[in-house]
Amino acid sequence: MPNRCTRVPQIMMPKSGTDLSKWAVVACDQYTSQPEYWDQTDEIVGSAPSTLRLTLPEVYLEEADVSDRVDDIHRTMAQYVQDGILTELPAGMVLTERFSGGSCPRRGLMLSVDLEAYDYKPGSQSLIRPTEKTVEERIPPRLKVRQGASLELPHIMLLIDDPDRTVIEPLFDRLDRFQKLYDTDLMQDGGHINGWFIPQGAETDAIENGLAALCDRDTFNKKYSLTEDLALLPFAVGDGNHSMATAKAYWETVKAGLSPEDQADHPARFALVEVVNIHDESLIIEPIHRVMFNVSANHLLESAKKFYGEHGCTVSIASSAGHAADTHVFPFCTATRRETLAVKNPKWSIPLATLQAFLDDYLAKNADARIDYIHGEDVVSQLGSKEGNMGFLLPDIEKNDLFRGVILDGVLPRKTFSMGEAHEKRYYMEAKRITL
Repeated sequence: MPNRCTRVPQIMMPKSGTDLSKWAVVACDQYTSQPEYWDQTDEIVGSAPSTLRLTLPEVYLEEADVSDRVDDIHRTMAQYVQDGILTELPAGMVLTERFSGGSCPRRGLMLSVDLEAYDYKPGSQSLIRPTEKTVEERIPPRLKVRQGASLELPHIMLLIDDPDRTVIEPLFDRLDRFQKLYDTDLMQDGGHINGWFIPQGAETDAIENGLAALCDRDTFNKKYSLTEDLALLPFAVGDGNHSMATAKAYWETVKAGLSPEDQADHPARFALVEVVNIHDESLIIEPIHRVMFNVSANHLLESAKKFYGEHGCTVSIASSAGHAADTHVFPFCTATRRETLAVKNPKWSIPLATLQAFLDDYLAKNADARIDYIHGEDVVSQLGSKEGNMGFLLPDIEKNDLFRGVILDGVLPRKTFSMGEAHEKRYYMEAKRITL
């Protein structure tokens, strides 16, 4: 089937009897300013087998002993395989159900995707694309961990836009057909997770066909109200983008030394990911607001009028927000004002892109100004109301606007949205070989 970029992996899991509450550890890019979290995790794990020994928490990336830590990780990977602590399952997928304190669990599917179908470069037209800009400077230190590693342990979440819930959700009506693979609490307030193994066969064929069907051209164009055949986008990286980018960079180095025949099935070509429907009830997509510092509100607003005018838009300042379909509106606050910036006929498809395009331009031209990205409206009001500051509120994000924004505008601006707190991020559980 065309537009297929998935693959049924051979997943590795710890042997029976392993304490999975010590095995599973939160994604390495969390709690990067809280070394005490990782000290506590180390105490909890002790000498037990754990993914803590197979990954590098990014809080340690700048430490003097980082090379020694990486060498230890590579040795431990080999040792876990040699000692049978990690064993390879038959080809298959894993259906996951994660409870982390909300009103409903997050449901996902572990499978592999072809890194040849992923490109993080600006202007990418690939079937798998990041939702936000990839900071390439973040790749080299992560690449050092992957180079020399025999395994990957993913915290990548790929989103699909499946409003009719045709792929993942129906599997939970057939749980009696699948083997329970794990059922464990997660340390450090991570909640609880269940996993079921789906062996390669009719079920995995149906899953892959369902994912490929998301690329039906007529359905795709109708879903996003497209009037031209833009590049299809079945998968968007919702979490772990720099991990995905590192996997891609590593594959490119491996690929360079392989024949075309060897490239086709090399394990480093395929990245293990968790696929989640963006319409899963557990996923709360929240906007990240903006506060500008060291600015004159009058100067900034006049600059906005000029910037948007040059891009064919019109700007008005009003005391309250309107809701016209052809207008993006941004309530703002200063020490003396509570008003709304309205941009009519914006060239950008989502409001955040409209605002950030201007703010980036303003920051480039005004060296003293700076920006911060704020989660709560109350904090925006508190900071924005201080002399010399200006706070902008972003509207709620419609879930399918994330895909639409990437399709029409390219990758979304940095800090577009927030998807869950740190303790809700993926915990490492499954592994996969990346070397022969």
